[in-house]
Amino acid sequence: MTSTVFPKLHFREPFEDLVAFEVPYKGWYNGVTVELEDGRKYPLFFYDPIRLAQDLEAEVAQGLPFVAEPFMIVVPEITEAAIRTAIFLLHKRGWFNEHNPI
Repeated sequence: MTSTVFPKLHFREPFEDLVAFEVPYKGWYNGVTVELEDGRKYPLFFYDPIRLAQDLEAEVAQGLPFVAEPFMIVVPEITEAAIRTAIFLLHKRGWFNEHNPI
């Protein structure tokens, strides 16, 4: 019998080859949903600090002094390893228990 490891990550597309190459250059990724042991699911939005600063600057120039995305998580770079590490540590710290799932 195999056991399922949680949190379980569901990527919109396989995080390999072209996606793994392009995403770090974009500086953001919103193609992952986390599933917890009890079935709760959370769509996450990842930013790197450089892209977040660029988007904030663009929003401010348009008169909006903020950047807001549901379930936004900022990581040093957008890689599968960084995404997995962030999700694992957030789960370990109980972060998902403080937010409503989809």
